[in-house]
Amino acid sequence: MKKLLLLIFLPIVFSCASNKKDLYIFTSFREPATDGLYLAYSEDGYHWQDLMGSYLKPKAGASKIMRDPSIVRDKDDTYHMVWTTDWKGGNGFGYANSKDLINWSEQKYIPVMAHEPEVVNIWAPEIFYDDEEDRYIIIWASTIPFRFEKGIEEEKNNHRMYYVTTKDFKTFSETKLFLDPGFSVIDCVIVKRAKNDYVLIIKDNTRPMRNLKVGFGKSPLGPFENISDPYTGFKSEGPTVLKVDGKYLIYYDNYGEKDYKAVRTSDFINFEDISDEIKLPEGHKHGTISTISIDVLKGLIKKMKEENE
Repeated sequence: MKKLLLLIFLPIVFSCASNKKDLYIFTSFREPATDGLYLAYSEDGYHWQDLMGSYLKPKAGASKIMRDPSIVRDKDDTYHMVWTTDWKGGNGFGYANSKDLINWSEQKYIPVMAHEPEVVNIWAPEIFYDDEEDRYIIIWASTIPFRFEKGIEEEKNNHRMYYVTTKDFKTFSETKLFLDPGFSVIDCVIVKRAKNDYVLIIKDNTRPMRNLKVGFGKSPLGPFENISDPYTGFKSEGPTVLKVDGKYLIYYDNYGEKDYKAVRTSDFINFEDISDEIKLPEGHKHGTISTISIDVLKGLIKKMKEENE
């Protein structure tokens, strides 16, 4: 069956080679998160072909796992990736970079919460490239017990969002609070619509909610205000966004029903459920979407073919 899948992939890739357009790449992981990086690609942003994995075995962090891999492609076509290294414990996240998504730099552990001895976790670090300041903003969720007001959450499950900035992934700014909306929040994603016009997709992680909302701001660092009502159902998380034909697609892990869903919007006010229009590999989990060249994709398919022959 694997060889048959490979034969199906190849004509799709080479059909795009004539115009050399970029395609989309979707990072992922598989439970129990010890295998590392999985990938899928798409021509249209709706239908995703499994490139399988693992393309990077996790070595950073005490638990040696990789969850929530977030990736961004820079101006020199280098991919920078961060990921969750520990479900509980730890004070940082993993980082590595690659030109081809096959050969990776040495993995590093970035201890961004080392100054907080009571920190419970660091979840779902997400990279955003701030083109206004030519820097990268990395945001993540952490719990520091008794730091913030809470509802019915336990003290060790009362998250807020934090951030650092970097230009080179070698030196980082001081860690600061990114978002305190007055409730437990995780899995945030920054979206730039225009200059001074940003949207923040968030997961309200409070026990009654556990769904996705949006807020609006004039800077990628906020403040983000006018937080919306939920536009997804109970137990949904891990959003990622891409823009296709002038509209935004928000993919998310519908973990309550153990599947993936998506909505489409042009204004982040009205959302259309398009789950019946998308197709993702079985087992696909929380990741992010970037772009990929035909040449890099050919290399990935060649590696996948060699490892499955």
